[in-house]
Amino acid sequence: MAKSSSSKSKSGDTAVSIKDIARAAGVSHSTVSRALRDSPLISPQTRARIRALAEEMGYTPDAIAQSLQAGRTFTVGVVVTSIADPFFADVVDGVESVARPAGLSVFLNASLNDPDQELLVIETFHRRRVDGIILAASRIGTEHVERLAKIRVPIVQVSNQAESDRDFLHSVAVDDRAGARLAVEHLIALGHRHIGYIGVTNRPRSNRRRLLGYQEALRAAGIEPREKWVRTAQLHGVAPEGDVQAGQMLLPTLWEAGITAVFCYNDMVAIGALLACRERAIPVPEACSVVGFDNIALTRYVFPPLTTVHQPKRTMGQIGMKMLLELVEGREVSPKHRVLPPELIVRGSTAPPGR
Repeated sequence: MAKSSSSKSKSGDTAVSIKDIARAAGVSHSTVSRALRDSPLISPQTRARIRALAEEMGYTPDAIAQSLQAGRTFTVGVVVTSIADPFFADVVDGVESVARPAGLSVFLNASLNDPDQELLVIETFHRRRVDGIILAASRIGTEHVERLAKIRVPIVQVSNQAESDRDFLHSVAVDDRAGARLAVEHLIALGHRHIGYIGVTNRPRSNRRRLLGYQEALRAAGIEPREKWVRTAQLHGVAPEGDVQAGQMLLPTLWEAGITAVFCYNDMVAIGALLACRERAIPVPEACSVVGFDNIALTRYVFPPLTTVHQPKRTMGQIGMKMLLELVEGREVSPKHRVLPPELIVRGSTAPPGR
């Protein structure tokens, strides 16, 4: 026989059980249990009366007992690379905005950009019997995929950075190449012909796609990309300060190479480029235009406000969570991989070349 669910009363002095409610309502234990589960076997009037009595007595359902009855824990795990990165704050907000109304609790953990640590977190979530897992900017590589395949928990990737896709994985991401093209086409339309790119190594998939989009836009305008216009920071950690330092360190070499504008891998790198321009007395945007990627909240408050490519981060979190709910409920998700369109946000950091 299953253990009865119980809780503390409102006064906190005694534990209120289903049996206590049954005694007070003058009905059987099973009737109370069914009424609290909203069973159609119990009349609406009786359900309402028992629910009101349970609330008055201060009864709270036992989560463990509920999960045993339902075969679910009503929890999801979310793995991010860093809780300090403002990008993930918006993604998690989107996840929670869908999970909360569905009655799900969200567990959050960070992988610190380490695939082994990411897999360890996933396995920990699995042992805790979460209903599903969302991986934000996953770094899981081909060497980990077989272990991941053995974890029979629905998984959805948001802004995937892994180099392998498997049938059991679902994903949602923005079109990185299209976003990069938007950024560079904007600079070309302003009259720039010498445009640099600052990338990073610790997000290989999106960096490769944004670099490709940058090159495509240049070639489409009849501009042959030059090696000296591209600089890539060798980053290993995930702290946003590392991205800022990359922009600070690499912008001067591009300036010396003769660029009049720079497209940066993300907004934090672009903020570092803005700092480098200020340190060297390079006017932005009069002498050097700067474009970022992500549209984090901070871009509206730096000076000058940053032109950037908007990623629908909160929407990505919402879509990822909706996909996960469908998988948890045993429904087929189609398409398995969602790619969202980016949007260019023009602010004060770009202007026609004046160098």
